[in-house]
Amino acid sequence: MTYLDPKADLTFKKVFGEHEELVKSLLNALLPFQTPEEEIQTLEYLPAELVPENPLRKNSIVDVRCRDGRGRQFIVEMQTVWSKEFKQRVLFNASKAYVRQLDEGKDYSFLQPVYSLNLVNEVFEPELPGYYHYYRLVHSERTDKVIDGLHLVFVELPKFKPQTYSEKKMHVLWLRYLTEINEKTEEVPAELLENPEIREAVTQLKKSAFTEAQLYSYERFWDMISVENTLINSIQRRYTEGYNEGRAKGEAEGRAEGEAKGRAEGKAEEKRAIASAMKAAGIAVALIASTTGLSEKEIADL
Repeated sequence: MTYLDPKADLTFKKVFGEHEELVKSLLNALLPFQTPEEEIQTLEYLPAELVPENPLRKNSIVDVRCRDGRGRQFIVEMQTVWSKEFKQRVLFNASKAYVRQLDEGKDYSFLQPVYSLNLVNEVFEPELPGYYHYYRLVHSERTDKVIDGLHLVFVELPKFKPQTYSEKKMHVLWLRYLTEINEKTEEVPAELLENPEIREAVTQLKKSAFTEAQLYSYERFWDMISVENTLINSIQRRYTEGYNEGRAKGEAEGRAEGEAKGRAEGKAEEKRAIASAMKAAGIAVALIASTTGLSEKEIADL
C-alpha cells in the first residue's frame, strides 16, 4: 500500500482541514459559482460543529468548516454512509450556520450565504442520471428569481465518470482525486500530478507520511464504516420485510373479509328471493318469517 484513500476521516481532515489552499481550490471547483468574481479568494477555518452522537452515523461523517473574506460560510462534508435523513440534517446544519451570523441588534443585511458541499460515497438518487445535485431557494415558475442564503450541493461520487472538457478542468481533477486514489493505487495518473494543487493533495496521502498509530486509526475507521453499513442495511431490511409482511397480511385479511361479506350478502339475497316467492303464493307472513329468518317488516317491504 503506497497511498491512503482520501475519503477516510484521517486523510480528509489532513488534506482539507489543514491546507487552506487545497480546500479553497476544491470549493471553487465544485461549488456552483457562475463568475470568477464569485470565487473564494481567502479562507479561515471555523471550529467543527458538535452534533449529538448517533450510533448509526457515528463515524460516517467527516466535515470541515471555513469562512471567506466576504463572510460567506462553507461546510464541506465527506459522507461515507448514506441514509434518508441526511438531506434534512444537511439543511438543518446549514440553516443553523446561517442564523448564527446575526448577533442581537444586527440588521438582516449582514447575513451572508452558506454553502454546504456534501461528497457522498454512495448512490442515493438512482433514478437521476447525474451525479451533481444543487439545491437552493428559487421561484417555482421563474427559476431566475432566487432568494439567496442557502446553497446545498450533493455529489454522488460512485456516479462520477472522468470527463475531458476543459471548462471544468479542476472540477474533474478533484473528483478524479477523490474517486481514483486509494490503497490499491501504485502509480498516480500523470494528468493529476501535472496540477500543483492535486499533486500536493496526493502527496498528503502517501502512507509514509503517517505514523503507525495513525495507520491503525485509518484501518479502524474503515472497519467502523463497514459496521455502520451493516447496521443500517440490517435495519432497512427488517423494515422492508416487516412492511411487506404487514401489507401481505392486510391484503389477505382484506380478501377474507371481502369473501365473507360477499357470501353473507348472497345468502341474504337468497332469503329475500324465497320470501318474495312465498309471499306471492299467499303464504302467511309468520310462516315466511319462521322459514327465512326475515322480520315481518322486511317481508312487508318486499
